[in-house]
Amino acid sequence: MQKIPQQLFWVIGVIVIVAGGIFTLWKIDTTPGPLDGFTQCLADKDTVFYGAFWCTHCQNQKKLFGKSSKLLPYVECSTPDGRGQTQECIDKGIEGYPTWEFADGSRESGEVSLERLSEKSGCLLP
Repeated sequence: MQKIPQQLFWVIGVIVIVAGGIFTLWKIDTTPGPLDGFTQCLADKDTVFYGAFWCTHCQNQKKLFGKSSKLLPYVECSTPDGRGQTQECIDKGIEGYPTWEFADGSRESGEVSLERLSEKSGCLLP
């Protein structure tokens, strides 16, 4: 009977740990967030969140949604270098971030509470 080299045990151990970590991250990322329904409703009701990747207020706004932020009806207004604005946002007249635009054409600027977004959009919070 042949002995299995000790290095093989280490390699197998590392593979098992990495595979377990990947599975755990995949499982976490695919579970629904608590505000998924609300966030999807915002998109369905033609509510749009205009922001910029470098904007701390936009980052705070996204944090309110937690895992559900991936479903936000978000439009990035900054050019990749952070020095300009995309044509879409110029055409829309977006002057500050974050800006929320609602189906009726009204806008709210700055960090907007979930309650206010619910009121303006007609989407119910869970």
